[in-house]
Amino acid sequence: MPTYRIAPSLLSADFARLGEELKAVIQAGADWIHFDVMDNQYVPNLTFGPMVCQALRKHAVRADGSPVPIDVHLMVQPVDTLAQAFADAGADLISFHPDASIHVDRTLQLIRAAGCKAGLVYNPAAPIDALEWVIDKVDHVLVMSVNPGFGGQKFIPSTLAKLRTIRAAINAHVAAGGQSISLEVDGGVKVDNIADIVRAGADTCVAGS
Repeated sequence: MPTYRIAPSLLSADFARLGEELKAVIQAGADWIHFDVMDNQYVPNLTFGPMVCQALRKHAVRADGSPVPIDVHLMVQPVDTLAQAFADAGADLISFHPDASIHVDRTLQLIRAAGCKAGLVYNPAAPIDALEWVIDKVDHVLVMSVNPGFGGQKFIPSTLAKLRTIRAAINAHVAAGGQSISLEVDGGVKVDNIADIVRAGADTCVAGS
């Protein structure tokens, strides 16, 4: 049986009470903490930097003292400098959009060399061609089910077909002896659609509103 995870997004938190909000979702059972990084260039919004990640790292622990992974989604361009900065700040997983990186393979290697798990992110209309050529260096794939930049949007139904396609590629890779790869979805995930999302192949769901 696969492991299923819920990753609450800090984008939906009260920024004035960020530490308290982080502790509250962990106490409620959060598996990962999703950290949306926007630069007001690649997407039309501006959010957190590495210093915020570093400040929250010590609070991202469960009652038993075990760490809760910080899942950083970079919506920035260029990628490499900030990827390294977030690795240094305590991120556990770092994902980026292939079209934001000049050399996708090199960026994946940089993230892994920094001790983090590396992921690719696909916007709703983005093709997934790059995955075929770098799948051996990918630890997770994040599929956007809304257009990135703002929380509270409606789930785009065509995401389900994309999830099924990527899940089939991951399963084939694992069956051929490749590493395990988690499949995450972000945007418009609700109680009434999460079962369909999981049936389509996702094992990790970002929870926003």
